[in-house]
Amino acid sequence: MALHIVLFEPEIPQNTGNIARTCAAIGATLHLVHPLGYSLDEKHLKRAGLDYWDLVTIIEHDSVQSFMEEHAHDALFFFTTKARNYYTEADYPDEAYLIFGKESAGINEKILVGHEKGCVRIPMLEEARSLNLSNSVAIAAYEFMRQKKFPTLKRTGNLHTLSWGEHYE
Repeated sequence: MALHIVLFEPEIPQNTGNIARTCAAIGATLHLVHPLGYSLDEKHLKRAGLDYWDLVTIIEHDSVQSFMEEHAHDALFFFTTKARNYYTEADYPDEAYLIFGKESAGINEKILVGHEKGCVRIPMLEEARSLNLSNSVAIAAYEFMRQKKFPTLKRTGNLHTLSWGEHYE
C-alpha cells in the first residue's frame, strides 16, 4: 500500500508543514510540485512540521507538467470543488496519488477537464468557497487509510489509564 499526497504549487508554508506532519503520521509520501510560494528553509514550514521531518519522504517535481507526464499511468485523484463525486465514493487502489491545488486557485481547469473521472470533492455548504488545504489533505488521507483498514497504523491505547498516569479502578 502506498499513499502519495501531491501539492501543486503550494503557497503557504504552514499548510505544507501541517501536511508533512500528517504524511509522517500515516506513512504517506509528500510530493511538492514547483513553483513553491516559499523556501523549504522557511521557519514557519519547519515549525508547523514540528520534529516529524525525518519521518516523511518528500519528493520535489519541477512543474505540474513534469509531474503529470511522469505519473500519467498512475491512479490520480484530483480534489476540487468542481467535481461531482464525493471523495468517499472513490474506490482508491492500493497505490494512489491524492492531488491538491494551490491555496489561491486550486488545480488548473485544463487538468481537471482532462481527468474528469479522477476528480472528487469534499462536500461543504454552497456558500463556503473552500476548506483549508491542510484540513482537506487530512480528510482525504484518512479516507484512503479507512478504506484500507488502517493497515500501517498502530492500534494501541489503554482506556483505563489517564494521560498523566492515574488509573481508573
